[in-house]
Amino acid sequence: MNTMKQLNEAMQYIEKHLCDEINFEHVSRIACCSEYHFRRMFSYLAGMSLSEYIRKRKLSYAASVLQSGKEKVIDIAFKLGYDSPDAFSKAFQAMHGIVPSHARKDAVMLKTFPPMTFQLTLRGGYEMNYRIVDKGSFYIMGAGGRIPLIYNGPNPHTADVWRKLRQEDLLVLTEYSKMEPKGILNVYTNFDDRHAEGTELDLYVGIAMEEQMPDRFKTRFDVLPVEAYTWAVFTTIENRANETQDTWARISSEWFPTSGYEMTGGPEMLWYESYDFSKPDFKTEIWIPIRKIHGETK
Repeated sequence: MNTMKQLNEAMQYIEKHLCDEINFEHVSRIACCSEYHFRRMFSYLAGMSLSEYIRKRKLSYAASVLQSGKEKVIDIAFKLGYDSPDAFSKAFQAMHGIVPSHARKDAVMLKTFPPMTFQLTLRGGYEMNYRIVDKGSFYIMGAGGRIPLIYNGPNPHTADVWRKLRQEDLLVLTEYSKMEPKGILNVYTNFDDRHAEGTELDLYVGIAMEEQMPDRFKTRFDVLPVEAYTWAVFTTIENRANETQDTWARISSEWFPTSGYEMTGGPEMLWYESYDFSKPDFKTEIWIPIRKIHGETK
């Protein structure tokens, strides 16, 4: 399978259907991966979500139509899928700095946003160490909370969930931590949008267990059931700033396109060897649920 070719064919389909309701199920079939995987990979490579890219392409197209044609603003708005001319006007002004009706004036300054394509580049040069693990269903037991998604730098809202666990809670959880990955985990799930920074997700801080804890603990801890998956487990050594976050991004942009696997959309887990972040060279593991891409044999 020529992955790069099919990804670009998917981008061409999007470009040809800017004025239609884009069928993302069809996009994923062209790209030979799930919609979730395509969106996630695109966001890491492009630095923006797929929905943001499409919005910018539509507004760039709208500017060219307004300058070169005589279509009414209301017709362009509905043609591009906006619910009302007012919604279109606000979006247009946010990008171009002027209202659509002024776009036809002489010497007016407008912005263009060209189509994107996937290209093969040489970069990085860092090895990624990983293993594939088959794991039956299990539970995450601990504390849960809703937090905003932050890609770069530490997420201060993570501490709000950690604070829900008292010292005695951590001792109980540690005692019951018998299955891999052992110890306290950060588990990320139920994303509003896995690709748009500032949107929300659920964070669970807890342990993995084959069975739920005894009844006396059920009101004490939050529970997240996790289905059986095959997991790609990436090991990093945190010896430079943002090493784990950079690895997470490279998994989507570098490993997945050539791995023969795709993301499932299930929970993603982060394990730390130590939560003493002043300790040099401590190990982390990123657990991502995966499945074989249909038709791949490797």
